[in-house]
Amino acid sequence: MSQQLRVGMVGYAFMGAAHSQAWRTVNHAFDLPLSAQMTVVCGRNESSVAAAAAKLGWSEHTTDWRSVIDRDDIDLVDICTPGDTHAEIALAALAAGKHVLCEKPLAGSMADARAMVAAEERADVVTAVGYTFRRSPAIAAIRDHVQAGELGETTLFNGRYWCDYACDPRGPLSWRYKGGPGSGALADIGAHVIDAGQFVCGPIVSVSGAVLSTQIAKRPLPLGAVVGHDAGPVSDEVGEVENEDAAVFSARFASGLSASFSVSRTAFGMPNGLAFDVFGLGGRASFDWHRPAEYLFDDPQPEARTRGARQVIVGPQMPYFAGGYPMAAPGVGSGNAEMFVYQCRAFLDQIVGTPDPLPPNATFADGLHTMEIIQAVVRSAQSDGAAVAVPTS
Repeated sequence: MSQQLRVGMVGYAFMGAAHSQAWRTVNHAFDLPLSAQMTVVCGRNESSVAAAAAKLGWSEHTTDWRSVIDRDDIDLVDICTPGDTHAEIALAALAAGKHVLCEKPLAGSMADARAMVAAEERADVVTAVGYTFRRSPAIAAIRDHVQAGELGETTLFNGRYWCDYACDPRGPLSWRYKGGPGSGALADIGAHVIDAGQFVCGPIVSVSGAVLSTQIAKRPLPLGAVVGHDAGPVSDEVGEVENEDAAVFSARFASGLSASFSVSRTAFGMPNGLAFDVFGLGGRASFDWHRPAEYLFDDPQPEARTRGARQVIVGPQMPYFAGGYPMAAPGVGSGNAEMFVYQCRAFLDQIVGTPDPLPPNATFADGLHTMEIIQAVVRSAQSDGAAVAVPTS
């Protein structure tokens, strides 16, 4: 019989739905000694969270996140709320001896993020921050190519995350458009491509040449709650956008590798465009999330006729595929849902200490380091692109 791990989730909308799917699936996909039980979900609106509990598969619901943490029958708190609320919930959960899985960005301020890392170091529980792209089979395979030296000495990383969810000027002024420089496209989508770059190539130690820009300076105030990146009813009154729609910057990794990054939430026609290229003296690899079941790979071939970029189809030979996909065959696709399932699987592995665990999830310290990179980008932009060092542990 599997030991039960009773989960309480705070937040149920955009990311909460994805996490719920993963908690529902993980014990059906994998034979684990720890069984996740979807015990209670929390949200601010009684009728909405009740409907979400019924739809997403949670046994109970509440509007008070503190009551979730106070319950003796909750072992793990999963935080899927806006970033500026993460620290209060996570710190209370850790103080109560609960395991904590927290969505990114880690916190709404550097002080809160550092407090979370300090609490993580003191706590005798498992913590993680949700950088799910680490569980992409293609991205993990490219990382393996790089670490095995199959591209030769790496020479350049180019990463971008281009989205179009903010192109409509009538999009409501939700919390995503508040918080000051660095809390916009950089925190929302930039954090993911920064983490992907470090996952593949190692830690970033400095940034330079940063430029932040806002294309839509005012947005209408919402008339109700806004879910995720969705549109919604708005009033005739407008408010100021406080953060960036787009950002570009250069970076240097600890290895000496150079990098360029660009992020935008106003890139028309790009619904979810995380992509990157990594080049070496002996090869290159490229990935685009709009084609998640493949990546391009190129290396020296003995015959000139066969040289050139080759499409590699993702399948069970890749990490994070066999056992986690309903149809474990090459070319059947790859998506966010499976990555979230593997994230939960890795979290359960960490808690129970399985004999053959997956690589662990990103830590709060990893989340803090990404925030330090974003802060350095902001400082570079405020200093006409000057080079800014990133703290290293």
